[in-house]
Amino acid sequence: MSRTPDALRIYRKSPLIRKGSFCLVCSTLLDQIPGLAYGFFTRHGGISKGYYKSLNVAYSVGDDPENVSRNIEFIRKFLGFKSIVWGRQVHGTKIVFVNDEKKWHYPEADAFIVKSAGVGIMIKTGDCQAILIVDPELKITAAVHCGWRGSVKNIVEKVVNMLCLEFGSKPANLVAAVGPSLGPCCAEFVNFKRELPKPFWKYQVRPKFFDFWAITKNQLIQAGLTSENIDITGWCTFCNPDLFFSYRRRKKSGRMAAVIGFRNIA
Repeated sequence: MSRTPDALRIYRKSPLIRKGSFCLVCSTLLDQIPGLAYGFFTRHGGISKGYYKSLNVAYSVGDDPENVSRNIEFIRKFLGFKSIVWGRQVHGTKIVFVNDEKKWHYPEADAFIVKSAGVGIMIKTGDCQAILIVDPELKITAAVHCGWRGSVKNIVEKVVNMLCLEFGSKPANLVAAVGPSLGPCCAEFVNFKRELPKPFWKYQVRPKFFDFWAITKNQLIQAGLTSENIDITGWCTFCNPDLFFSYRRRKKSGRMAAVIGFRNIA
């Protein structure tokens, strides 16, 4: 697959931070929120082997389930949560409000919302976007799995609407960060006329290559967030095999974790 560095020039890569065996991508916006614990994890810091080396968090890709469980436990302890919740991601729009700390897995969900302290919500990615959203005032967090199908269905707008209608959030107070994912340099859609709606076509950075980071940012703005409260971390998963798993680069590969929640709520 051909790539164009020019497509990434408008994005500044967020800093990497190394803590112990982990290597994480930081969000300067999320870092400023007191009591928040989050992580855009890279592929480093786990015990999985081979194609899944080393911090794979997906049971469905062929990795040893014991290694996956231990990797998730490493993440839970590192972030200081009592539990971590995730689900089977199906590129849909189902949003789960987590109110049962004993239920750690859901059979189908592409977004989670949690208000309980000590509970982390996890999205698994291997090119799709993990979008972490926080209401710093009400101490609510959301985690969203968004591939191109999720963009077409505008799952981020649905999550923001649920935060506002069900929990009383004000869109202008929300803070969002988009994790490492397929960048405009590598997001090639040869069948875009069949797969993507016409309003998306203007996001082509060159023929058949699309800037889904810009699509997500604009969808968040249309949902009411302010531009200054949206952080694009700027790392392309396809371009950086030393840091990230990528399904497009290698079908047999692991999945990375993006996790968020509040440790303590005063």
